[in-house]
Amino acid sequence: MPEPENNKTNKPNATDNRRPSRASSQSSPEGFIPAHGGYEDLLSFRKSRLVYDATVRFCDRFIDKLSRTTDQMIQAARSGKQNILEGSQASGTSKETELKLTNVARASLEELLEDYRDYLRSANQPQWDKNSKEALFVRKLGRSPDESFESYREFIDTRPGPVVANIIISLIHQTNYLLDQQLRRLEKDFLKEGGLRERMTRARLAARSQQQKRPPQ
Repeated sequence: MPEPENNKTNKPNATDNRRPSRASSQSSPEGFIPAHGGYEDLLSFRKSRLVYDATVRFCDRFIDKLSRTTDQMIQAARSGKQNILEGSQASGTSKETELKLTNVARASLEELLEDYRDYLRSANQPQWDKNSKEALFVRKLGRSPDESFESYREFIDTRPGPVVANIIISLIHQTNYLLDQQLRRLEKDFLKEGGLRERMTRARLAARSQQQKRPPQ
């Protein structure tokens, strides 16, 4: 299913907005470090974890375990997942770091995407058309709120290499679409709110203003 280069065709129903999470670190209302973490509530993270799990299985089935390609593909998939996680955790003290790491995740998944395209080219196999029944079926699975590796395990464990590669290509496109949305939101938030230094300045000025309003003892 080659998903089109315009990722809008892969838009999941769910958004990638942050939601309250038990994994999130909270700050006090008066503090300057905002709530952060909660990466498991990011749809982009959950999708990237699925891409990682599927890639490990793909390499185990179809790529020589001693080849450099196996290591490169697994590391690229892991980098996509881990940099979303690290960016979310770093967001409390550095929006710049969150932006940078999220962008690294996006670049890593683009690298992985090309590895799967290389695999199909070397096998003289096509990418699926975006409107093929196979592509539409995978996108339908991707819209499920209960989506996990188990949603795809049967196909990834039993189908031939080109089919599995096309399934994972579709999942990477979905993840990249979410990361593109996430990067735009982070950029907008940074321009509006600034980074840690600006928040520290605002908190300090607010504390000073409160002190000045207190009546003398």
